[in-house]
Amino acid sequence: MRLDILAFAVHPDDIELGCSGTIIKQIKAGSKVGIIDLTQGELGSRGTAETRREEAEAASEIMGIQERKNLSMRDGFFEINEQNKILIIEQIRKYKPKIVLANALTDRHPDHGRAGKLVSEACYLSGLRKIETSLNGELQEAHRPEAVYHYVQDYYLKPDVVVDVTAFVDQKMQAIAAYKTQFYDPNSKEPETPISGKGFLNAVLSRMTEYGRPAGYKYAEGFISERFLGVEFLTDLK
Repeated sequence: MRLDILAFAVHPDDIELGCSGTIIKQIKAGSKVGIIDLTQGELGSRGTAETRREEAEAASEIMGIQERKNLSMRDGFFEINEQNKILIIEQIRKYKPKIVLANALTDRHPDHGRAGKLVSEACYLSGLRKIETSLNGELQEAHRPEAVYHYVQDYYLKPDVVVDVTAFVDQKMQAIAAYKTQFYDPNSKEPETPISGKGFLNAVLSRMTEYGRPAGYKYAEGFISERFLGVEFLTDLK
């Protein structure tokens, strides 16, 4: 299946927090979207790799994505190396996306920035035909996405572009809530973390409000581009 957008996340739930509103909106408009999780989030203070897998499946159903795969890299200790780049290149060449979404290049969790750089480098290398990869015994064609955009996560980063997700905020918050072990649950016996309190979900909404207001939107998600953004006419900008 060829996808319009392939979104990469180092941990299951990164996509839901950072850009699920945009993904839901694109799917509603007819785009085919898939998600590749790099790790199983096994080092998370709450829940397990198994519960995280079940939660990712539930969130995927809420978002309506076409494909989701986990590459099972080592949470917290994966490296930017040839082996991991090849794993990502195989997925890029399999789905041939026009757009790749990736983790923020700078963030509180060190995995986020490292994953953002890893995916970015793999996107470039995927376009080099002398790097040979195969999947299911078939040699893959080189493919480089037209654009790579990094979604904003915990730290505030000034976005290059924002997407109006006002109509899809409720669905986004439902997708986030699918990760029951990770986020606010007054009945949970798990240890408290920086993201398990009720205030964290309020902060997610506040960030979308912050990004939306200057553009005239109630809620928006922000992205940082790796290249200049171009339009035919200034009047195309909103």
